[in-house]
Amino acid sequence: MKTKNLFKKVFQVKETSCTIISDKKSTINVAIASIKYHRKKLEKYIKLHPKFLYSLKPVPANNGSVVAELMAEAAEKANVGPMAAVAGVLADLAVKDMVLAGSKIAVVENGGEVSAVSNKPVDVALLAGDSPLSKQIGFRLEKFPTGVATSSGLFSHALSFGEAEAVTIFSANAGLADAAATAVGNLIKGKDWRRAVERGIKGALSIDGVRGVFIVYGGLVGKGGEVAKMIKVSAEEAIGRTSLSSLKQVFLQTKQS
Repeated sequence: MKTKNLFKKVFQVKETSCTIISDKKSTINVAIASIKYHRKKLEKYIKLHPKFLYSLKPVPANNGSVVAELMAEAAEKANVGPMAAVAGVLADLAVKDMVLAGSKIAVVENGGEVSAVSNKPVDVALLAGDSPLSKQIGFRLEKFPTGVATSSGLFSHALSFGEAEAVTIFSANAGLADAAATAVGNLIKGKDWRRAVERGIKGALSIDGVRGVFIVYGGLVGKGGEVAKMIKVSAEEAIGRTSLSSLKQVFLQTKQS
């Protein structure tokens, strides 16, 4: 988003790498404190419950902290391991604390997962490695609170069993979007690209709380449900010089039932 008259800070602690944007300078520090606090709580919980860290299936958070409980809840809905939601949940908790501290604009991007509350539109770019769409298009977020997360089977360091260039999920919170992006990304594989994209759309919209999904796979672009308005990223902001017209696109679209 355009950050004129806003405060912005890049922050990193261990594996957590964030960009924080706010209309109040003081709440930048609130977000940082929130992330540090909840990371420590999660680390303590994992020491006592190591399965929570390694499981690829939902694991309940028994007497856990709020961060563990929210991760477990998102993982249960998406049918993935709880760590699939960690980046999104940390972003959600930071945004919540920023709003409680008085922010009207509170945006936290944590490893590519975005949680946002704002009284102005927020633009986010699609990052998908070497895909021709990467940093060429983005989404204008206008409905808040909102969470956006992208999973890739080709260009991400996160664990994925799929092959999609990008699976972007739109939800009311980043924790669920994060978990759902992993779950849907795992479905996208095989040489029948159209069927894989259709399978991903159907799978995404079956997850309670998912508003919409956008998928890039094998030259196909598909979307379903309520996807934010697509925007073009300026050439100055784009990395690489691949033209959108060079991608042979088949656009698949379904409506959420």
